[in-house]
Amino acid sequence: MTVIGNLKPAGSAALVAVAALALAACSPAAPGVTTPSSATSSQSTGHATATASASPSASPGTSATVGALVAGFPQQLLPLMPGATVVSSSFDKSATPATAALVASITGQPGAVVEFYTKALEAQGFKAVPGESVGAVASKDFVRGDNETVNLAVVEAAGVSTFTIGANVAAESAK
Repeated sequence: MTVIGNLKPAGSAALVAVAALALAACSPAAPGVTTPSSATSSQSTGHATATASASPSASPGTSATVGALVAGFPQQLLPLMPGATVVSSSFDKSATPATAALVASITGQPGAVVEFYTKALEAQGFKAVPGESVGAVASKDFVRGDNETVNLAVVEAAGVSTFTIGANVAAESAK
């Protein structure tokens, strides 16, 4: 299964917004070009916050942040793995389904990340879908009920695992 193949348009838009913000934070801007992170950077925190409007299907309620959990992020649904550092996050509770995405990194192997999130999600009633990878990337999908999904993908380089976890859930589940 692929990450984008399982997402509804609102979830895809949120993930595109997170990816764009993460890339903008890592890429230098051309002279005279304003990036989302340089346009909205807070001098007091150093974190960038932007309302995502990356595509016409993006909900006006979508917000994304680089380097921190966005305000209102559903930490009970998608807890930050202890020891992990947030790269970016996004959340849209006004969409149906609600969408949340987290990109983070941690020193260690992908298996430890998959194990942590498998336990966290199964404790909330999600069931793991068969399959452990897509090509060389550790990837795990979870479902709950008829229409709630979560996908986790983890890549490792030089002992650091970077993971993306995205959820499409009922608004009342996004706590």
